[in-house]
Amino acid sequence: MSALLIMVASFAGYLLMYKLYGRFIGEKIFKLSGTSSAPSVSMEDGIDYVPTNKEVIFGHHFTSIAGTGPIVGPAVAIIWGWVPALIWVFVGSIFMGAVHDFGSLIISMRNQGKSIADYTAKYVNNRTKFLFFILVFLELWIVIAIFGLVIAVVFAMYPAAVLPVWFEIPIAVYLGYLIYQKGKGIVLWSIIAVVAMYVTVAIGAYLPITMPDVAGIPATGVWTILLLIYAFIASTLPVTTLLQPRDFINSHQLLVAMALLIAGVFASAFSGNLEIVAPAVQMSPAQAPPMWPFLFITIACGAISGFHSLVSSGTSSKQVRSETDSLFVGYGSMLMEGSLATLVIIAVAAGIGMGYTTKTGETLTGIAAWSTHYSSWAAAAGLGSKVAAFVNGAANMIAATGISFKIALVVMGVFVASFAGTTLDTATRIQRYIISELFTSVRMDFLTGKYIATFIAVITALALAFATGAGGKGALKLWPLFGAVNQTLAALALIIITVYLKGRGGIKWVVAGIPSVFMVFMTIWALVLNQTKFGTQHNLLLQTVNAIILVIAVWISIEGTLKFFSINGEIEDLETEDLELTSVDGDAS
Repeated sequence: MSALLIMVASFAGYLLMYKLYGRFIGEKIFKLSGTSSAPSVSMEDGIDYVPTNKEVIFGHHFTSIAGTGPIVGPAVAIIWGWVPALIWVFVGSIFMGAVHDFGSLIISMRNQGKSIADYTAKYVNNRTKFLFFILVFLELWIVIAIFGLVIAVVFAMYPAAVLPVWFEIPIAVYLGYLIYQKGKGIVLWSIIAVVAMYVTVAIGAYLPITMPDVAGIPATGVWTILLLIYAFIASTLPVTTLLQPRDFINSHQLLVAMALLIAGVFASAFSGNLEIVAPAVQMSPAQAPPMWPFLFITIACGAISGFHSLVSSGTSSKQVRSETDSLFVGYGSMLMEGSLATLVIIAVAAGIGMGYTTKTGETLTGIAAWSTHYSSWAAAAGLGSKVAAFVNGAANMIAATGISFKIALVVMGVFVASFAGTTLDTATRIQRYIISELFTSVRMDFLTGKYIATFIAVITALALAFATGAGGKGALKLWPLFGAVNQTLAALALIIITVYLKGRGGIKWVVAGIPSVFMVFMTIWALVLNQTKFGTQHNLLLQTVNAIILVIAVWISIEGTLKFFSINGEIEDLETEDLELTSVDGDAS
């Protein structure tokens, strides 16, 4: 099948389903109201709760949920073939991921912007709430620790990306100053900011920066420390200072990157150089786990990801200005991520065949290029391998438009690193919310302040990162668990959404109920297989943590099921309970 046809058909499908299924979900299932007061308005504090234009918050939400997820997942799952990867991304994003993200967002907005872990107590019970807190803390703990390393690895692979990624910060701060302090027009000045960022991209291509070892700490460790310091600062600033303007720049960067990729697909296809070289289906790749259920665990972002529920009910629900904006932000962002994942699949299934340089310096094309890079699961699964497959394949396609391959590499390297940076400090901010909510619920208010909660989030991640030495690679010890943790969280979030909808009467719950059953089955299946594998490897750490996750998944599934069947068919107003209006930092609002 033509890569061009795949892209056009997929994009048309996403647009059509947004207009049909998305609007049906918003209008008929969740009954969005333009008159309901959003928490960003009723609890505005100028720091976390800030009513925001939907295009701006779309930029934040999308760049936060995306990160490197829709890149690394498809880039390794292609080893089972491009057909199952594409089907899962398309179907999953429309009927599972978008429902999951949008449902988590709107329920949080109807509960003062509280996290999904916190409002679980309201819709199920307190036991479930604390189990959810454990799972969420574990996921964010790994994310914060690993993403410092992810960015460090990208910087090592593409040193030309270092300068533009760091220069984006002062550009974003100045953009925020102009818009929020000086009242300048957001469209014009955001375009100027993006142009300024791409000027630094061009400069970076000729001024690559390589981090040396410092005081015996390898470059990856140094970058991890610097990035976690940055995450602490960025996640405690008001969202209008850095988070919103930077993510608005990143959303423009996304549009530029996707436009270049789309142009590259057209140019490569019309020149006859773009052929799909990956197998359509490959059920038993060398050393790979079984496609069922691990395809659905490996591709998370791009199809459905539990981390999205944390962004939806963490930062985004505190900034969406009205319920009617939530569909564009929550449902629309997921379909945009599906579109990005589709382009990634094309890049690693076809773009890589246009030219691939091996470690020995040999340049391969066609099936030989793909087969060499994806010779085994071990060869494809490493972080550097995943990123390189996408960046090189994308740069090949972009170069077909006449843009220098060298510049295309930098553009895509900056794109990956920028999105990873967004995920890093958004995850840190959300972890602060989680820590504050947890300590508020146990009446330890002295640990709920913005700075102390953020310090706890960062120092625990730092401890994990350096648990195995100065290289900052400690989180890799738990990384084999991340896919299962993340998809378990997605399954459990769908259970909460299902229970919420059951309480509103009728059969509305079906839109989340069917996806929740599918995801619960797949994730528990994967957890059981992992438990067996870790036992065979005599890996006590992974065995223990995986067992905890498995118990939590089964427990919450049972609690959610019991709650579901205890709700009668009549509409119950689950949103009228008296709630203490407490901000995430423990201060009265």
